[in-house]
Parts: sequence; structure tokens; C-alpha cells
Amino acid sequence: MAQIPIKRSIERIPGGMMIVPLLIGSLVATFMPDMPKFFGSFTNALFTGALPILAVFYVCMGASIDVKATPYLLKKGGALFATKVGVAVIMGVVFGHFLGEQPISSGIFAGVSTLAIVAAMNDTNGGLYMALMGQYGRSEDVGAYTVMSLESGPFLTMVTLGVAGLAAFPWPTLLGSILPLLVGMLLGNLDRDMRDFLAKAVPVMIPFFALALGASLDLQNVWRAGLLGIGMGVAVVIVTGIPLYFADRFTGGTGVAGVAAANTAGNAAAVPALIAAANPIYADAAKSATLLVAACVVVTAILSPILTAAIAKRYQERQQARAQARVVREEVTR
Repeated sequence: MAQIPIKRSIERIPGGMMIVPLLIGSLVATFMPDMPKFFGSFTNALFTGALPILAVFYVCMGASIDVKATPYLLKKGGALFATKVGVAVIMGVVFGHFLGEQPISSGIFAGVSTLAIVAAMNDTNGGLYMALMGQYGRSEDVGAYTVMSLESGPFLTMVTLGVAGLAAFPWPTLLGSILPLLVGMLLGNLDRDMRDFLAKAVPVMIPFFALALGASLDLQNVWRAGLLGIGMGVAVVIVTGIPLYFADRFTGGTGVAGVAAANTAGNAAAVPALIAAANPIYADAAKSATLLVAACVVVTAILSPILTAAIAKRYQERQQARAQARVVREEVTR
């Protein structure tokens, strides 16, 4: 039987395993909103079960985190982690002061919210980062994502919104948002076989929770995320990329790792819905935030590799120029 390269075709799209199912779910929500309920049973559960699927996803994600990271990994990953989250906190404080919990309701910036901005900046695209480091960086820099993967999930976004002075979350909710990740970390570090077993499920879960998230979005509002989404994606790369570049340089790197981390993770598009589920005051902001963050996933997945390659090429040219200058000096002194 002839094979159709479905997976390969989807993966050609930046963030495809997140974006394509999200779009399919959105099409169902827009043109056949009653279809899941009509079929009921497992079909309805598949289109409405984003939260249970995400709970399992974070257990599996946690299992892939190795707490026995080397000092270099802790230093490099810790610096990039602190910088990325620190920038998100600053942006949360600034925009939280002006916007509060609600999105902008009219004008060209309609739909933009503090929630969307923080969620887009808080979480790094791990697969993209590690792929870029494998090509342009050092193996130690690839391992730095061990620490940075702690960004995954809604926990840090909840903390950031609280720090920004917006509607806070009770401690059981905060703990509950990170508990699946911690349980996964415990299982993965107690038993390597469990780590291998659970970690394999991480990429598998992404299209399923993306489909369920998309099923809550009406495409009639997608046009709002067009230019805004592009603009936010560019802002994520610039606003987080500059401090990440210098954080990498200050920890002995070339700046390449910092720029490679200036992007938005695919699963970050799930964060607004999780935040709204934890605190309904963010329900209005979550609808547009999901679309905007999904747009940031695509835009940053395109821009971040381009900038990473440019920084790596610039560094290599500098190294070659220095090597040539050293040779010239040695010849002169002979």
C-alpha cells in the first residue's frame, strides 16, 4: 500500500505538530461546533479533554528532566532560565500595570493581554533549542535545556502574574500546577527505565492536546491574531533574545545559546487555557491569548534559527580573523 508522508509534511511547518491539530480543532469549532457532542463518548472527550491530556503530558515531561546535571549545565541552563523568566516578569509587571487581567478590547491591538505576553515569553521551544545547539553550539549547551525545561507548564506564568500584582492564585492551585511535573521528575530520576518509557510520550501528546485546545477557538477571531501574532513573535525574539545573548556571553558562551533560546514553546499555547481554568478572571484573555501565543510559536520558530545561524557565523568569522592575526604576529616576531 502506498504511503502518504503525513508526519513528514506536518513537521515541515514550524511548530506543525502543535499548529496543524490546533487549526483542525478550530475548524471544527467554527463550522461544526456541535459535532463532538453529536457523537459523544470518546469523540467528544477527544475534543474537550485538553486538561487531562496536559496533566499526563507534564508527568511525562517531568520524567525527562535529570536532576543530576553537571555544574556547567546548572550554570548555563540556570542563567538562561533566570533571564528568560526574569524578562517575562518585567514585562508582566509593566503591562499588568496598564492592562490588568483583561485583554485590550478594541483597536489594532485588540486581544493583546498581559497573559498572552507572559505566556509567550516564559517558555522556550526545547526541541528547537537543542536542534540549533546540536548544529551551532556545544554538546554541553544542548544539555542546558535540562534546567530550562522547568519553564514548562503554567506554574511560572501563575507566579509571574502574581508578582505583577494581578489576580493571584491560592497555594494549592500553584502547587497543583507543578505537581504533575514534580511527580514525573521523581519517577524519572528514581528509575531510568521509567524516564525512557515516559519521555517517549512527550511528543506524542502534543497534537492531542492541541486538537482539544483548537476545539475551543472560533476562527472568526483568528484574523485578529494575524499581524498582532507576527508582531508579538518578533517582539519575543528581540525582547528576550538581547538579554539572553548577554547572559550566555557572561557565562562563558558565544551568545549562540542565548539567541537559540529566544523563542516560544509549542506547548505554551496551552498555558492560557490552563490559567483560565485555575482563575476564571482570565477567561476572556485566554481566548485571544491562545491564538497569539500559537502565532508566536510559528514566528519565533522561523526567526530564531535565522538569528542563531547569523550569530554562529559571526563568531566563527571572528575566530578565524583572530587566528589569522595570531599567525601574522608570530611571523613578524620571528
